[in-house]
Amino acid sequence: MSDRDVEIAVFVLLMTVMMGLGLAAARWRQPQSIHSLEEWGVGGRAFGSWVTWFLLGGSMYTAYTFVAVPALTYGVGALGFFAVPFAIATTPVAFILSARAWSVSHRHGFVTPGEMAGARFGSPGLAALVAVTGIVATMPYVSVQLLSLQAVFKTLGVDGEWPLLVAVGLVSVSTFRSGLRAPALLSIAKDILLVWVVVSGVLIVAMSGGWGTTFRRAAEHFAKTPSPADGLLLSGPGQIGYLTMVVGSALSIFAYPHAVIAIIAARDRSTVQRNTAALPVYCLALGLMGLLGLFAVANGVVPVGRDLNTITPQLFHKLLPGWSAGIAYATLGVAALIPAAVMSIAAANAFTRSIYRQYLRPDAGPAEEARVSRWASLVVKFGAVGVILLLDPAYSAELQLIGGAVILQTIPAVMFGLTTAWFHRAALIAGLVTGLVTAVAMLYRIPQLGPGGVVVKAHFGGSSWSFGDGVMVYVGLIALLANLIVSVAGTVLLRFAKVPAGIDRTRPEDYTADVGDPMVKRLDDLLDGLPRTPGGAHTRPFAPPPHQRGVTTPRRRTRF
Repeated sequence: MSDRDVEIAVFVLLMTVMMGLGLAAARWRQPQSIHSLEEWGVGGRAFGSWVTWFLLGGSMYTAYTFVAVPALTYGVGALGFFAVPFAIATTPVAFILSARAWSVSHRHGFVTPGEMAGARFGSPGLAALVAVTGIVATMPYVSVQLLSLQAVFKTLGVDGEWPLLVAVGLVSVSTFRSGLRAPALLSIAKDILLVWVVVSGVLIVAMSGGWGTTFRRAAEHFAKTPSPADGLLLSGPGQIGYLTMVVGSALSIFAYPHAVIAIIAARDRSTVQRNTAALPVYCLALGLMGLLGLFAVANGVVPVGRDLNTITPQLFHKLLPGWSAGIAYATLGVAALIPAAVMSIAAANAFTRSIYRQYLRPDAGPAEEARVSRWASLVVKFGAVGVILLLDPAYSAELQLIGGAVILQTIPAVMFGLTTAWFHRAALIAGLVTGLVTAVAMLYRIPQLGPGGVVVKAHFGGSSWSFGDGVMVYVGLIALLANLIVSVAGTVLLRFAKVPAGIDRTRPEDYTADVGDPMVKRLDDLLDGLPRTPGGAHTRPFAPPPHQRGVTTPRRRTRF
C-alpha cells in the first residue's frame, strides 16, 4: 500500500469507530429515554467533572483551533495569533458568569441563553430576539467546522462538492439520534487523539531544524510578499486591529449558545468552576497549532487548490508517515464534528424553547420538544452550508469573527443580565437591534482584497473596519458600543418616564444555588450522567417514597 492508501485506511477506520461511538452514545449511561429536551439537548444536566472537561474543551477548542488558526498564521503571520490571548483572557469572565448561569438554569429548567434573558427582564420578545441572534451567529461558526472537515477530504483527494456534503452528513448522523451525549463521548476520544497530534507536531519541528530555523525562513518569506499587513511582527496600525479582535473575541466566545449548553449540562457549580479555571491548559495546543502555520511557511507546504484550510492536513501528509498522518486527519475530523454537533444542538434548543414553544406550541410536551430540536438542528447545519456559499471568505477564521460580531450584541441582555436587572427590556431590544443593524451594515461594506489591493469581492470580505492609514478595528466592538449606548440611554429615559419594566421572574438566590439547594431538583439522584429516572433534573419535583419520609439516608457518592 502507498502512503496515501495507508492514510485513507487509517482515517476511514478511526472515523468509522467515532461514528459508531456517536450512535452508541444514545445508550451511554443507559438513559431510560432520550426523547426529551432534558436528555437529548442537555444530557440530563448531570455530566461529571471529567465529561464536562472534555465537552467544554471539545466545543470551545474546535477545528477553528486546528485548521483555521494555522491557515491564518500561514497567510498573514503574527496577526493570526490573536486567538491565543483571547482564549486566555476570557477565562476570568467565564469563571464568574458560568457558575451563575448554571445556578439559574438548574433552578428554572432553562436550556438556552434566551430563556435566561427573557425571565430576567420579563420579556418573551427579548428571549426570542436573543434566540434568533444566537442561531444566526452560530451558523458561521458551524461553517468553520464544515470547511475544516472538507479540507481533510480534499487533502485525501476527494474533490468537488462531495467533501462538504459528506461533512454535513457526518455531523447530522452523529447528533440526530444521540443529542449532546454524542459530542460528550466523542470529546473524550478526540482528546486522546489530540495528544498524539501535539506530540507529532513537536517532533516534526524538532527533526526539521527547530523553531529558530522556522522563524528565520518565515521572516524571509513574509519580507518578499507585497502585503504590508503580514509578517512575524505586527505593524503599528495592525496592533490596534489585533487588540480589538482579542477583546471582541474574548467577550463573544462564552456568549454563544453552545458554550452555555456545555456549562448547564454539568451536575454542580464546582464542576463548572473547576473546568472553566482549567481551560487555559488547551491554549498550549492552540499556540502550537498557530506556530505550525509558520512552520508550514518555512517548509514550503502548498495548500490544495489554493484552499488555505488544507495547510494543516497537507503539513501532516508531507512530514508524517502514512499511518500517523491518518491519525492526525481523524483528529481534525473529530475536532470538527464535536463543536458542529454541540453548536447545532444549542441553536436548535434556542429555536424550540424561545420561539416554537413560546409562540407556536405553548403546550408542547418533552417528546415534541426533542423532535422539533432534532429537525431544527439539521436546518442549522444546512444553513451553515448556505453561509459558506454566500460569504466564501479568504480565511475561514473570518467566519468565526463575523459570527462573533453578531453574538456580541446579546451581551447586555444575557451576560449583564446574569449580574443585574437594571436594564429596561425595551431599551435592551432597541440596543440589540441597533447593534445587529450596525454590525451587518458594516460587514456588508467591507471588501475582500487580493494581492496588490485588488478587490476580489465587494461585500462581506472581512470583519475589521478600516479607518485609514492601515488602522483596522473589529466591527463587533463598534456595534457593541452602539448597542450599549442605546441600551443605557434608553433605560435611563424609560425609567425617567416611568414606563413599566418587565417583571423579573428570578431572585438573587437563584444565581448562587447549588446542589444542596432544595429548589435544585433531583441532582442527588443523578449518577454521573445517569438519570435513575427519565426526564432530566427538572421534569418533576423529587419526593422520597412514603416509607422513607422523615428518614435520613446516606448520600450516594458519585465518581467519574
